[in-house]
Amino acid sequence: MAHLEIVGSLVRQLAKNATDKEIEESPFGAYFINHGRGVFPADSTGVPFNAASIAVSGDPITDLTENLAAEQKARAVYDNILRVSDDPDVSDVIKFLRQREIVHFQRFGEALDRIQNRPVKKNYCNGID
Repeated sequence: MAHLEIVGSLVRQLAKNATDKEIEESPFGAYFINHGRGVFPADSTGVPFNAASIAVSGDPITDLTENLAAEQKARAVYDNILRVSDDPDVSDVIKFLRQREIVHFQRFGEALDRIQNRPVKKNYCNGID
């Protein structure tokens, strides 16, 4: 979740010298009216982050597949940010975060491969073979 704080901090830094009028007239006007210049993790439509977005089933194959999808979604968001960013400092941070998502995707993929290729053992939690 560190990436939420990093991106939020970037937004805060970019807006630190903006006047109230500039902020009010920007596409982020409603966000700043509700949250000021504080960092408030939310998606692009304003829906705040919450733990409901963390899916855990207890099944390693399901959970790793969910993690793979989450890493790809984050990478896609970073790709979109890079398409519109004209600030080299912001772009450098986003490129770092994007690369991190790629590495996480690779590691989760390796773990999934190891789990899928291991011998099947009885699941003692629910009696399933």
